[in-house]
Amino acid sequence: MLKPNETALLPEGLHDTLVGDAFAETKVVEKLLSAFSANGYDLILPPLVEFEESLLFGPGKAQSRNMFRLLDPASQRMMGVRTDMTGQVARISHTRLGNAPRPLRLSYAGDVLRVKGTQLRPERQFKQAGVELIGTEATEAYVEVILLGFETLKDVGAKNISVDLAMPQLVPTITEGLGVVKELGDRVRDALDAKDFGELSTIEGEIGEISRALLDAAGPAEKSLKILSNLKLPKKAREMCDELSKLVARLADVAPDLVVTVDPGEYTGFEYQTGISFSLFASGVRGELGRGGRYLVNAELGSGEHATGFSLYLDSLMRALDNADAQRKIFVPRETERAILKQLQADNFRTVLGLEDQEDVVKEAKRMECGFVWRDGQVKEIT
Repeated sequence: MLKPNETALLPEGLHDTLVGDAFAETKVVEKLLSAFSANGYDLILPPLVEFEESLLFGPGKAQSRNMFRLLDPASQRMMGVRTDMTGQVARISHTRLGNAPRPLRLSYAGDVLRVKGTQLRPERQFKQAGVELIGTEATEAYVEVILLGFETLKDVGAKNISVDLAMPQLVPTITEGLGVVKELGDRVRDALDAKDFGELSTIEGEIGEISRALLDAAGPAEKSLKILSNLKLPKKAREMCDELSKLVARLADVAPDLVVTVDPGEYTGFEYQTGISFSLFASGVRGELGRGGRYLVNAELGSGEHATGFSLYLDSLMRALDNADAQRKIFVPRETERAILKQLQADNFRTVLGLEDQEDVVKEAKRMECGFVWRDGQVKEIT
């Protein structure tokens, strides 16, 4: 039989979110969803568990190895616990909302669970919140989604935000256009993703020169675009770089305070994406705050529908915020009128009502971890 202290042990990568942190995280999710709604994104709430084949349809396929699986005793079919919510939104958009007018704007928030964490994100369970803009491939869709991510992060208190743009399909497009054999093309792509200059230095010919230039192009957007513009690329690859240049110019116009970098060779984490992808960072914070980009909603059905979106990761986001003011608790003596309680709550205080008469209300307020006390008909801060 377990001892009481042993019941507090949790599996690796799982944790209890306790008093204060739970409140702060919930308030941030509320602010995010409110911002998404204000920009026309309608909230949907997919289930935590679905049939395995549904979760592996479309974007969900990329997370197959990270999925917890279980047998449904009712249907005797395999089910999975969601590892990411993007695939669920994609499923809903082309089934239940298949006849809704496009572009379709959807938002979501909820927990995801993965078999194992990573070095930068050891948590196996964490909250996601995000949006998907479905049914358009316009460059302005990138602008809207990236700006929404940037502005909502600023609104909840994140500072020094930057966006790193990637083109996960650029290298395969280049190698295909140059007629490079698949084995060599995979070597080039993996070496660029790993920033392995030693490996790239051994690759000869035109693809070798281009790959080393792509590695040098990783960095500030202005430097990156200059290097990319001087490369002789196949037509489709050139069109991808031209769209990237157009996007960077638009972001500079509408959000001059947004720091933009480019990594043209990165693809890990963007395996299912077909266009420009991006990661959101805050300086000094471990891991990215969110990821997004363009993908095809229903490519398996033979006619993909373009979508652009992002997911924010609440575990990383909470590390980027100063939550000192996340909750204002005020101790209120027992006989205080209910009308005063309601007014304090309307003023964004969390009221802690005394249940017994106290000789020293300030001492009791401190014991209850309140930063304020209602005394002599006034709100007084405890120092």
